[in-house]
Amino acid sequence: MKVCVLAEVAHHRILPVTYELLTRALALASPGEIGALVVSGGVPAEEYEKLGASGADEIIAYEAPWLERFRPEPYTAALQAMVAEFKPEIVLGGATSTGRTWLPYAAMKMHTGLTADCTELSIEDGSGLLLQTRPAIGGNIMATIKTPHHCPQMATIRPRSTRPAKPQAGRRGRLHRREALPAWQQSGLTELSFTPIDETQELSSAERVVVVGRGIKKPENLGMVRELAQLLGAAIGATREVVDRGWLPYSCQIGLSGRTITPELYVGVGVSGAIQHLAGMQTSKRIVAINTDNEAQIFSLADVGIVGDLLEVVPALNARLRAGGAL
Repeated sequence: MKVCVLAEVAHHRILPVTYELLTRALALASPGEIGALVVSGGVPAEEYEKLGASGADEIIAYEAPWLERFRPEPYTAALQAMVAEFKPEIVLGGATSTGRTWLPYAAMKMHTGLTADCTELSIEDGSGLLLQTRPAIGGNIMATIKTPHHCPQMATIRPRSTRPAKPQAGRRGRLHRREALPAWQQSGLTELSFTPIDETQELSSAERVVVVGRGIKKPENLGMVRELAQLLGAAIGATREVVDRGWLPYSCQIGLSGRTITPELYVGVGVSGAIQHLAGMQTSKRIVAINTDNEAQIFSLADVGIVGDLLEVVPALNARLRAGGAL
């Protein structure tokens, strides 16, 4: 096995981040070389079928009632058992609350390396090693890291940094059910309470997002941007500088220290395109940028670039949309 992705499960359903990991795996390995590890309290058969149709050639499932909620010790024991049997060269997990707990613990137990919060992955020519690219030094540079002396090579990937793999007609995976050993229940952790939260965020799942940058100049100008978002049926996002100034809440922040989005339409209003921000939106399907600086970095990604004063451009766009025109 070349690549194994770690599936995440909630309410007996495999979460979307798993299919995003499969997209990454499909870019790294050939058909027949991709696996998925599912550790859970149990999922319906159709969930395994969808996983196989989306690219997982080998599906290794450990199910037990006491695996319903994530704990690092039993989940890592299952991962170690899978690695011993199937010997994947690469293990990928989501940079989620689960993945950020599971993968570091597992890497320590298996004496291997881990690169966290990767934005890009590729295979090095010649050596076949995994090249893991992630922001470093406060997001000011992009560092590429490899693990040449230890296996499996492990990485976590930011959710919504790529699009999820889609099921392909006629594609099927092989399901391998394995026993979750009772001894795995031993843990140094004691659960005091459990309060489920709704991790569905409007901004993260929005198909259209209007993002405010510091070019808005002052919070009083947010009104016209909110109108633009309303006319487009879009959510509102912001750069870190806008949030730091208190103009919009942290829940709106997009970038390395905020959310990652993959909308159908991204509209950047006064966004310059700092590397920290671009890492959180670069997989948007269509990017429209409005900025007075024709050399702003955001234009390097934009499908449509408007060089002009946003205080003039945005009201004009609003008037066009109110009249029934298109963006």
